[in-house]
Amino acid sequence: MKITNVMITGTGSFVPKNVVTNEDFSKHKFYDTGGAPFTASHEEIAEKFKAITGIQERRYADANMVASDLGVIASRKAIEDAEIDKESIDQIILAHNFGDVPSGTIQTDILPSLASRVKQGLGITNPNCVAYDILFGCPGWIQGIIQATAYIRSGMAKRCLVVATETLSRVLDMHDRDSMIFADGAGACIVEAVEGDKQEGIIGMEMGTWAEEETYFLYMGDSNTADADPKVRYIKMNGRKIYEFALTKVPKAMKACLDKAGAHIHDVKKVLIHQANEKMDREIIKRLFRLYRDRNIPDDIMPMSIHKLGNSSVATVPTLLDQIRRGTSEEHHEIHKGDLILMASVGAGMNVNAIAYRY
Repeated sequence: MKITNVMITGTGSFVPKNVVTNEDFSKHKFYDTGGAPFTASHEEIAEKFKAITGIQERRYADANMVASDLGVIASRKAIEDAEIDKESIDQIILAHNFGDVPSGTIQTDILPSLASRVKQGLGITNPNCVAYDILFGCPGWIQGIIQATAYIRSGMAKRCLVVATETLSRVLDMHDRDSMIFADGAGACIVEAVEGDKQEGIIGMEMGTWAEEETYFLYMGDSNTADADPKVRYIKMNGRKIYEFALTKVPKAMKACLDKAGAHIHDVKKVLIHQANEKMDREIIKRLFRLYRDRNIPDDIMPMSIHKLGNSSVATVPTLLDQIRRGTSEEHHEIHKGDLILMASVGAGMNVNAIAYRY
């Protein structure tokens, strides 16, 4: 008897060409949240920043591009990789946080939706291809996969394009040290129903939202310098609170996901975690293994891209997946047929999710 699986049949990503190093931030004066300048030199700040986050450089989009442009490029690659007719796509689910923000402005533009813009950019004319955005913080792309899976399993869709795109460089307060974390990029994939003889593809999912005192761990706020326009707001975060939240919630969500998949941590070949902070991600892996009373973590289980690409929010996980599949990942990881992959993310909301995927 054939099994209907929900599988990723094609991936694509777009990494902007403009490299911004930690040293490039030396032209900006950093202030604390109270408006006082930091006394440490930029060299000291950059060294500590790299030690904690792992970030050496990041990528920014060209000035003439916006997030939907990046999404079109990544989507086109995913469609080509899946070798499908673009008109056969039932849904375009696009994850972002700030919409299209033209260079030189800080105004979010989400009318029309970015999904509709990507549909137009791809030249899809089928009106039955429904395009819409989702806002779920950094876990947006994984949530898009979960949503696509639900529609496919319900019979309401057979094939979905799930896109993640962001230009965080357009909403940064360059007087805030946290501005060094963020980057631009896009990732996409085709998710569809595939008949098979055994269970593959999406085999487990977990998600949650904590919206009490955690709600505003990430938020829009004023610049750290009093000289800035008080009417302009920038992306802000309570890094310590986010770190503590992630270490508490993400490992539990990952284990719950594996439990639903009927799998054990020893079955997992790769863990793809949102590239937010290398130190945080490595601690999440340690705590996940501790939930299984195991401290023997394979050296090659967690691919990283944050060193060169920074944190592109929704785009980090799909970009990492695409680079591994294409053999272009920084650390030259590989995924083979039958491998179990665990993907997880955490971000604004505060939201956490995870999916277990049999490749």
